[in-house]
Amino acid sequence: MLRLIFLGPPGAGKGTQAERLSAIYHTPKISTGDLLRAEVKAQTPLGRQAKVYMDAGELVPDEVLIGMVRGQLQQSPEQGWILDGFPRTLAQAEALEELLQELRQDYDHVLNLEVPDEVVVARLLARGKEQGRSDDADEAVILKRLQVYRQQTAPLIDFYEAKGRLRRINGNQPMEVVQQHLQALLESCRRTA
Repeated sequence: MLRLIFLGPPGAGKGTQAERLSAIYHTPKISTGDLLRAEVKAQTPLGRQAKVYMDAGELVPDEVLIGMVRGQLQQSPEQGWILDGFPRTLAQAEALEELLQELRQDYDHVLNLEVPDEVVVARLLARGKEQGRSDDADEAVILKRLQVYRQQTAPLIDFYEAKGRLRRINGNQPMEVVQQHLQALLESCRRTA
């Protein structure tokens, strides 16, 4: 059973790699981005509220995300999980620590995909065209998202490194190479556990 947290800037490949590991290890992927986009697409009240933040390149309020994550973690705790896109702030990371303690769950690793900003911008613009995602279609919004990431999410690297749980991954490689590196890391950790 795996319990992983993915970190990295938008466009680093967190969703892709989380999806691949989910399939390989038969572990549910919990993506706050996917959950939010489903709400936006369905035009629910939550979705309309979230869309305003997403279109501006801002983070959706913590209480909304924490509530969604709580529900997902409670569904099938024995299967493990892979968190993609949460936590994104120190407050969310601390809330997640409390939530996991309350649910008597823990995580194995925090995987940080590292990718240069210029690669992130190019990837997101391409994804915006391919998938029609409004949050990826405008370079100004992408640059704002990167600024928000640097201010609010990057501090999580130190937070998890201090706990001895952070694993740095070069995400600026072909998807298959990143996946192989992640699998080798996870298999190595399983053997030493």
